[in-house]
Amino acid sequence: MDENPFLYFYLVLVLGTMAVLVIGHVYKMVRDDSYGGFPPGNKGLPFIGETMQFMAAINSRKGFYNFVQVRRLKYGDCFRTNIFGNTQVFFSSKEAAKIILSNEGENFTKKYMKSIAELVGNHSVLCAPPEHHKMIRTRLANLFSTSSLSNFIKQFDELILQSLPTWEKKGTVVVLREALAITFKAMCKILMSLESGEELEMLEKDVAHVYEAMLAFPLKLPWTRFYKGLQARKRIMKTLEKIITLRRKGGVEAQRDDFLQYLVTDEDKLASSSSSSSSETLKKLTDAEIRDNILTMIIAGQDTTANAITWMVKYLGENQEALNLVKTEQLKLAETTSTKSCLTLEDLNYYMPYASKVVKESLRLSSIVAWFPRMVLEDCEIQGYRIKGGWSVNVDAKSIHLDSKFFNDPDVFNPSRFNDETKPYSFLAFSLGGRTCLGMNMAKSMMLVFLHRLITTYEWEVLDSDSSTEPWAMFSRLKSGCPVIVTRNKEEEKANDE
Repeated sequence: MDENPFLYFYLVLVLGTMAVLVIGHVYKMVRDDSYGGFPPGNKGLPFIGETMQFMAAINSRKGFYNFVQVRRLKYGDCFRTNIFGNTQVFFSSKEAAKIILSNEGENFTKKYMKSIAELVGNHSVLCAPPEHHKMIRTRLANLFSTSSLSNFIKQFDELILQSLPTWEKKGTVVVLREALAITFKAMCKILMSLESGEELEMLEKDVAHVYEAMLAFPLKLPWTRFYKGLQARKRIMKTLEKIITLRRKGGVEAQRDDFLQYLVTDEDKLASSSSSSSSETLKKLTDAEIRDNILTMIIAGQDTTANAITWMVKYLGENQEALNLVKTEQLKLAETTSTKSCLTLEDLNYYMPYASKVVKESLRLSSIVAWFPRMVLEDCEIQGYRIKGGWSVNVDAKSIHLDSKFFNDPDVFNPSRFNDETKPYSFLAFSLGGRTCLGMNMAKSMMLVFLHRLITTYEWEVLDSDSSTEPWAMFSRLKSGCPVIVTRNKEEEKANDE
C-alpha cells in the first residue's frame, strides 16, 4: 500500500466525486418531489432514468407503446418518467390535449428525441425551433394547396391503376409491401419528378434505413441500426444535393413542374408569383433546409400512409358489414365516373361520405402516430400537476382513441360511429392546433383513392388475423404486412366481358 499512495488517493477522489454526483442527483429528485404537485411516476436510475426499460420495450414483442401502456395502467391519465436524460410526462385526457396542442408556440413547441433530429435533420419541419418552424411551414404549405392536391390525386390514381392489375398474378399479396412501393413512388414523383432508375431504387432503400433507425438506441457503431440510418441519411443528402444543383443550373432539369422546382425558384420569380406581401412567405429556404424537408416529406408521405392503408384493408377484410356498405357506395361512384380516366378531388369530397368514415375509423383504431411530443417553454400547470419548463409533455393519442368515454366499444371497427360529431380533442390522428399535420388532406386522399380502386377491382381475403405490430417501428406497422388473396370481383368481370 505504501508504494502507491497517489493511486489510492485518486481512486478515493474519483469514487467520492461519483458518490457526490449520485447523492446530489438523488437529493434533487427528492427535493423536487417534496414540494409536491408533480405528476406521479418513476424517474428511474440517476442520469439514465428508465431508458433501458424503454429500449427493452422497443426490442420486445409488445413494442415501444407497451412502455407507455404499462405506466398509464399503473398511474392513471398522467405519469412522469425519464428517457435519455429528459423528463417526459404523458397525458391521456382530451382536456390535457387541448391545453397542450392549442397553445403551440406560446408555452409548448414540438420536440422529438435528439436521435430523430439527427436522422431527419435539424432543419426539418418536425424539429425546427419555433421561430424557424413558421417560415418553413409557410413555404411547404404550397405542396398541400388545392391545386397541388388535385394534381397529386391524378398522379396517385395513375400509379394505382398501373399497380393493381398485377396483384391477381402474385398469389399472396402483402398489402404493406405494395402500399409502401406505391406511396414512395407517388411522393418522389410529386416532389422531384423522380419516377424510375437506379437513383430512385437507392433512395428507396436508404429512406427505409433512416425510418428503421428512428427508435433505435443512438449508438454510432457500424453494426447498429442507428449508425446505418445515419449513413443512409448522408447518401440521401448527397443525392438531393446533386438534384438541387442541377435545378439551380437551369436547362432541362429546371423545367420540371414539381415541388422541388418551386422551392429552388429564384426570389424574384417567387415574389412576382406570390399573392402575399409577407416577407416571411417570400423568404427562400436554404439548400440544407430543402434537403431535410424533402426527406421528411418522403418519410411522412410514404410510411404513415402505407401503414394506414394496410390497416384499412385488414379492418375491412374482417368486417363484412362495413365492407358491403363502402362497396355499394364505391360501385355507384364508379358508374358515374366510368367516362373519366382518373378520380378527382371533387369525387373524394362529395361522393365518398361512408368511405371517408372508413378512413377516419381506420386511423382512430390503428393510431399510426401513438403520441405527440411537445417541449414545455415555461413552468406551468396541467390538470393540477406542476410541469417544469424544459420537460417534454406527450399527448397520448392512442389512449384517447381507445377511451370508452369518447367512443362506444372502442376496440370495434365501426365507421358509422362518425355519423355523429366527435367530442373536441378526441380524434387526434393528425394532431390539432398550430402543428396539425400539413399532409392531412393528402394522406386522406391517398387512402380514399386506394380504397376506391381496390374495392371496385377485387375481393380479398385476409390470411393473417394477427394484429401484432413491429416493435421497432415509430409508426404503427402491422407485423404481418396484411397478406391477402385477391380475386376479381363480379362487377369488374362483368364490365370486362361487356
